[in-house]
Amino acid sequence: MEASTRKLWLARQTAERGITFEDEIRPGAHYEVAVEHEGQIWVSGQIPRVQGRIVVTGRVGEDVSLDQARHAAEVSTLRALAILQARLGCLSRVARVLRMTVYVQSSAGFTQQSEVADAASALLYGAFAPSGGHTRTSVGVYQLPKNAAVELDFVFALAR
Repeated sequence: MEASTRKLWLARQTAERGITFEDEIRPGAHYEVAVEHEGQIWVSGQIPRVQGRIVVTGRVGEDVSLDQARHAAEVSTLRALAILQARLGCLSRVARVLRMTVYVQSSAGFTQQSEVADAASALLYGAFAPSGGHTRTSVGVYQLPKNAAVELDFVFALAR
């Protein structure tokens, strides 16, 4: 997919979900939202924050449904892609998605972390097909920052 097509893809995905991210996505403390090093870019954990507000909070399987958690994973992924676009100038500099880790704030009986992660995987594949396939881990955790339902982090390989 060429640069202008990927930029339009990201705009279309956010518009379909009614999402507008802040002009510049910045870290909340002394860390970087993305670090480029030796042909890779690592994106820090992203929670489903839109315009400074966490849009899905609570424990999945208790306060949050599977569908709501999948939406949170999509928002977090789109946020990461917006960071990439801002840092790299365009998403076409991404050669391959290498890794994604999905943390799901889960109730004791919730075991569908993988299904939450599927929503993010589908977006990555759509953005970078055929290079959108990736390794991933999905983990149920007791608590996440700001009571977010999910948090995702990513590693991408850059085109040389």
